[in-house]
Amino acid sequence: MSTTTSPRYTLVSADCHAGGNHATYREYLDPAFRDRFDDWRGGYKNPFRDLQDDGRTRNWDDERRTTELHADGVVAEVLFPNTVPPFFPTGVVIAPAPTTPEDYTLRRAGIQAHNRWLADFVAQRPNERVGQVQILLNDVDHAVEEVRWGKEHGMKGVLLPGVSPDTPGIEPLYSPTYDKLWATCVELGLPVTHHGGGSGMPDFGAYPSSVVIYMMEAGFFANRALGHLIMSGVFDRFPELVFVMTEQGTGWLGAALEQMDYLHDAMAAGKFGELGPSAQQLRTRPSEVFATNCYVGASFPPPAEAAMMHDLGVDRFMWGSDYPHREGTYPYTKESLRRSFHDWSEADLRLLLGGTAAKVYGVDLAALAPLADEFGPTVDELTHPLETVPADASSPAFYK
Repeated sequence: MSTTTSPRYTLVSADCHAGGNHATYREYLDPAFRDRFDDWRGGYKNPFRDLQDDGRTRNWDDERRTTELHADGVVAEVLFPNTVPPFFPTGVVIAPAPTTPEDYTLRRAGIQAHNRWLADFVAQRPNERVGQVQILLNDVDHAVEEVRWGKEHGMKGVLLPGVSPDTPGIEPLYSPTYDKLWATCVELGLPVTHHGGGSGMPDFGAYPSSVVIYMMEAGFFANRALGHLIMSGVFDRFPELVFVMTEQGTGWLGAALEQMDYLHDAMAAGKFGELGPSAQQLRTRPSEVFATNCYVGASFPPPAEAAMMHDLGVDRFMWGSDYPHREGTYPYTKESLRRSFHDWSEADLRLLLGGTAAKVYGVDLAALAPLADEFGPTVDELTHPLETVPADASSPAFYK
């Protein structure tokens, strides 16, 4: 961990998004699928505002992206997908899992095209970009193959999709079926990251209230991955596994860990009667597992969420800007940090803003120092509370 005495912070965003466009993905797609891709692409229109018009080039334009991030004080980023890869119905982080063999085959080819593109995109700036290999969970052996490919091609993490309760043919995350996946991630030293925003959601149907129900419950379905992994004993079996939850908020964590600790203690004491002998017995209390194996990518946190981080341990959290999304803090990252963290100590902020992400994802802070010295926010400027919210700021960091 860096103990730099630089007057500036090194900002490593633990949550940014990138992806190729369809013309680029076609070049990275297995040639056997290109005719099918051309047919699919002809009838496809992207629904996302930040993937349309001028803003979409932020996802892949190296010069534009780097210039904007540096102007915002950010010198390194952990990358999540943002565009729609071949054969997907929507963006990866919110797309439901494939449910037929043909759909799985096509979508696997699609994420492989993205992974190849991402490997090249990261290679342009290998210490400024953290790539994460995408996997699907329909076939665990295939997922393991993708993880090994990712390690060989410079990826520093694994992007774990959520599992919807109404998806046939895919085991829940608490199934031992995935043990070979966890074992591979530990063997290769790759953290597993689960992104929120709709991953693992069921089908809410086409009702007038479906969208608002989706928005209300998106956090719940993302958050439950933590309990599934902890309470099923994954970290007992794989004590070196590193698990990250990104863009899922922080306010729910304390109550969730308290509930898991209660259940753990009650089962250990035999207080569940006939359920006790059959219940999963853990060697380690859930809150202790969180404190040693789990991290949170806290995207654009408002002041109330920032305050909660101290309760669970500042070293568990990594700040994220969510660039280039509208809800992200760009181009007012420094202002958002002043609003949420002006009363934090320098030591805690160095952990939150870059030190912990560097540890988790293997980023070389010393190599980033020249960039941080040029673009990073100063220690002094972040100590001043924000008095006026920028008029055109769109991030919840300014309004929650």
